[in-house]
Amino acid sequence: MSTDYIGRFAPSPTGPLHTGSLVSALGSWADARHHNGKWLVRIEDIDPQRESPEATTQIVESLFAHGLHADENITYQHDNSQYYNEALDILRQQQKLYACTCTRKSLRALDQTNYPGTCRNQQHAEADLALRVLIEDATIAFKDLVLGQVTENVCQSVGDFIVRRRGPLYAYQLAVVVDDARQNITHVVRGSDLLDNTARQIALQRLLHCPQPEYLHLPLAVDDDGRKLSKQTGAQALDNSNALNNLREAWSLLGQKTPPESLVTCQQFLEHCKSHWCRDLVPLKSS
Repeated sequence: MSTDYIGRFAPSPTGPLHTGSLVSALGSWADARHHNGKWLVRIEDIDPQRESPEATTQIVESLFAHGLHADENITYQHDNSQYYNEALDILRQQQKLYACTCTRKSLRALDQTNYPGTCRNQQHAEADLALRVLIEDATIAFKDLVLGQVTENVCQSVGDFIVRRRGPLYAYQLAVVVDDARQNITHVVRGSDLLDNTARQIALQRLLHCPQPEYLHLPLAVDDDGRKLSKQTGAQALDNSNALNNLREAWSLLGQKTPPESLVTCQQFLEHCKSHWCRDLVPLKSS
């Protein structure tokens, strides 16, 4: 096993795993295993209002039931406050951090897609206010291992985005960048619903002097109406007693060649996935 490749699956514990999340788990696992790499699991539990301890337990149980075992102990973002605060200090030292009093309601009234920098020069005391990172007006480009070249000007599309929410609660963008760097993640394989987060994360990586991983965004599993399978759209929890069939469905949604019917255990199936995974077969669109 090589440390030249370290991948991860990083679910938020807002509910049990469903077919869509299994697609991401299996895709990230297969890409890591095919390249003789390590595969880690990180529970992204920094939003207590949306999460539950039961969901964390359900996620771990489903992964184990499907034969998807991490190469190191599972980690939890709620343990990492110290590192997130250190990252915020780095941004302060660079004068790239400022407090924001804007509410969602006031921003909606502006009818803009990006944050207009209302509080950039207001010098509010931080207290429990949201904190935004100052973003330069420049294009960020990266090559997705399936989608090809992707470019985005974060300043124009999003503006100065939040890295610590009111509460205070750490924002996803900050936490994922810090944790990927701390865990030496070299490859991020995840659902394409997170594609529009990537440029923001690269912008933060550069400010925090973190290495930039390779990115591969997988197609989403969708319902009959074309909506992403999720808890919000009524996606059913995985039936752990039907693990092999669940893996077959996820493998098919990843565009991979149909494995032989002679594979009758999850272990046999995953060994096949390890040797037969092909990035070139991953579809560009969800199905």
